[in-house]
Amino acid sequence: MKKIGLLGGVSWVSTLDYYRYINEGINERLGGLNFAECIIYSLNFNDVQRHGWDNWDETFRLVSDACRRLKAAGAEAIVLCANTAHAIADRVEADVQLPLIHIAKATADEVSRNGLKKVGLLGTKFTMELPFYKDKLRGQGIECLVPQEQAVRDFMQQTVKEELGRGLVRQETKAAYIEIANQLIASGAEGIVLGCTEIPLVLSQQDVAVPVFDTVRIHAQAAVDFALSGYQAAQ
Repeated sequence: MKKIGLLGGVSWVSTLDYYRYINEGINERLGGLNFAECIIYSLNFNDVQRHGWDNWDETFRLVSDACRRLKAAGAEAIVLCANTAHAIADRVEADVQLPLIHIAKATADEVSRNGLKKVGLLGTKFTMELPFYKDKLRGQGIECLVPQEQAVRDFMQQTVKEELGRGLVRQETKAAYIEIANQLIASGAEGIVLGCTEIPLVLSQQDVAVPVFDTVRIHAQAAVDFALSGYQAAQ
């Protein structure tokens, strides 16, 4: 079984989900007492926020240093446990010289398998505004819609940072996210991509009428697939 290096802490709330889903995925495939061989390096999220996500050079330094530590500990692939961090994923992969399991590629593959051609993307303002996610979807022939109003994108950024990233769930925030998703559906979205690893705290399949793509679960499954590629269980 290949060892997976998880770069977590951004936020710790969703890192817990990654650890659970990957271990559950390995056990579902292999049974018995088989679980994942993985290494977690959890960043102090305040170090990222102190400089701001969009200070990309400093974010790259923090993330790449942590990933090199994972490599030194024996990791054979990197999983960045945050959608926004993938804005620098290509730089990190080139610097660390390990395969990086890209959340947006895994998500685009899953949307494509479901036959959808237009989806709504919800996430931090960086995930919604920068091209790194849209490009992966476009590569699969999938059009990506995001909220058009800057105030809406700013609201999502603020609530992800100050509420969901701390594990806080407020009903008024949940209602707002459902309304935002429904506006994208009204604009033609055939599915909704939860492009922030904390958004599943307030939005799930039961909340909207179109398919919902939980990127944490999708990314975790891609990590399981990598870990078990070429693996033969001991007899």
